[in-house]
Amino acid sequence: MKKLYYPENREEIKQILKRRGFQLQDKRTQIVADILEDVKNKGDQALYKYTESFDKVKLDDLRVTEEEIERAYREIDKEFLGSLRKAIDNITRFHRKQLRESWFSYEQDNMTGQLIHPLARIGAYVPGGKAAYPSSVVMTVVPARVAGVEEVVVVSPPDRNGRLNPYTLVAAKETGTDEVYKVGGAQAIAALAFGTESIDPVDKIVGPGNIYVTLAKKLVYGIVDIDMLAGPSEVLILADDSARPDFIAADLLSQAEHDPLAVSILITDRPELAEETQLALEKQLKELEREEIARESINSNGLIIIVEDMERGIKLVNRFAPEHFELVVREPFKYLSKIRNAGAIFIGDYSSEPLGDYLAGPNHVLPTGGTARFASPLNIDDFLKKSSLIFYQRNGLEEVARDIVRLARLEGLDGHARAIDIRFKDKETKD
Repeated sequence: MKKLYYPENREEIKQILKRRGFQLQDKRTQIVADILEDVKNKGDQALYKYTESFDKVKLDDLRVTEEEIERAYREIDKEFLGSLRKAIDNITRFHRKQLRESWFSYEQDNMTGQLIHPLARIGAYVPGGKAAYPSSVVMTVVPARVAGVEEVVVVSPPDRNGRLNPYTLVAAKETGTDEVYKVGGAQAIAALAFGTESIDPVDKIVGPGNIYVTLAKKLVYGIVDIDMLAGPSEVLILADDSARPDFIAADLLSQAEHDPLAVSILITDRPELAEETQLALEKQLKELEREEIARESINSNGLIIIVEDMERGIKLVNRFAPEHFELVVREPFKYLSKIRNAGAIFIGDYSSEPLGDYLAGPNHVLPTGGTARFASPLNIDDFLKKSSLIFYQRNGLEEVARDIVRLARLEGLDGHARAIDIRFKDKETKD
């Protein structure tokens, strides 16, 4: 794991901090664009073709049946169901606190306000194939349900037997998903955006995926809404001498095992902690089932930055704007208000990042690649839309008519001015 000193290695650290998510390659963008166009024009036929080509399975039907869901319940570990329901309960309670209501403001004869409505239909992408990600189902479907979305659809790629993982299916059922389809990749995003014979189009697509899914979401934005363009996972830990190096190493590896491109960074003002963490990392790597992936990630994208003091460390945190940020210092609440850019903040020894991934309640769909500078975690507002409301009576409009006309004519929009003037022509005649 590379070790740098700040400010001595300022320029090298500065370059690392500049990373901005995916480097979108033209070749892959064109591949994805062709898939989108094909699904748009040929519908289910294209979905079956790409599923056979990419997932190596020939399907007879895209939609998951009730029988398949019932079988999934028989196949899962029963203790999983209890843990899943506990997670759903926590995540539901957290997101309910984000709900807002329509509002109205009255001033004499005038009224303005904002109407808030849930989206009608959303699609949640859940990675699949050989892997199982029931937590992705929970984190995308639960806030949609809490927001009041009428129809929630889950899409996920099948395995080579043409089945979805039973844990994913049970999570979909437990969260109240309306429809589940066995289709993944860019073709699934196209189906959700444009619709096919089997899949009705949605208003918004949420959920993480690989580079092809991300590029597809980018290209269909504007036809539908999307949550974000998610890049490789990240964790940044700011720690002082009160932190335990074995805890720090374990949390760094919890991100590194995701993907060789995952980013794991420790910032500390204690060189001794840096050394001890490196030793703990090497020991724990050898015990990790996904050692090869984690080791590649740590070697390629792992970093320890040693700073002169915590204030410099906080500046680096805000510049990096990490997806996951752990504040493991003796007086964390002394520094909390200074952290401006982070997707999720974990405080203290016993708020390890996986707690947020699965059970605490906050959403684990988070801004990556530095986008926490301006973006937020997936939340209730992602599933709501607002309409502005304006109701003026004659007296109210008359009071501001001259101002509107003046501003409209300044911009050369005579039709706008006339639309106001015409309402008071009778008054001019009487005068």
